[in-house]
Amino acid sequence: MRSPKRGRVKDTEADMEIETSASKAKDADSLTSAAYSQMRTDILAGLLVPGERLKIGALASRYGLKPTPVREALMLLTSGSLVERIDQRGFSVKPVTLKEFDELFKTRCWLEEIALRKSIAAADSNWHEQLVLAVWRLNQRYRMVDGVQSAEWEDLHKSFHMLLLSRCGSRFLIQTCADLYDLNTRYRHVARTAEQTRRNVGAEHQAIVDAVTASDPDLAVELLIQHYRRTKDLLRSSLQIREAKQNEA
Repeated sequence: MRSPKRGRVKDTEADMEIETSASKAKDADSLTSAAYSQMRTDILAGLLVPGERLKIGALASRYGLKPTPVREALMLLTSGSLVERIDQRGFSVKPVTLKEFDELFKTRCWLEEIALRKSIAAADSNWHEQLVLAVWRLNQRYRMVDGVQSAEWEDLHKSFHMLLLSRCGSRFLIQTCADLYDLNTRYRHVARTAEQTRRNVGAEHQAIVDAVTASDPDLAVELLIQHYRRTKDLLRSSLQIREAKQNEA
């Protein structure tokens, strides 16, 4: 029969081992999450370009991480539309294509029409006030700063568009729309189109909010899709040129 004291020591040692293992697992998850976030951000921003080979050693050095969390993050990214795994050759950034871009546009319009109509049907004064404030904040920021897309404007822009859909009643629909928004942002950065035309993007946003607060879902949806179509037409022209050059190479 073991002494109670000896038993307590063993139990304490076992507890410490469990805590240590749990702590290591948490740290590993944190590093993988950091690698995933950094690579995803760089792919969406076009810093890791379509078709680029993603070498684990180079990425680990780039982000100041060890190879293991980078490899795990790459595996996670293959489940989306950003990274592909090539048999026996590692990983690469998924290419961009006009076909995918056209499909992306259609799917965004389909899903966001549903989400916007549902949100307007469930609207209240608090949501309307949030929209008015969101578009005001967005219009107070410069989109381009020293010829570079403003990260602050980009964050506010996404927040505004997601707020438009936020009352639809489906977190799955909202998340899907957010993912599609990010994919469209990738195409915008890859196309390198600043959209500096006579177009007044701020006025387009304001018109959408005015239609929403007037409880006019038909007009709100029409304006939102027009807003997306204008961007699509600009990007598509640039992507056509890019794809033509790639086919000639």
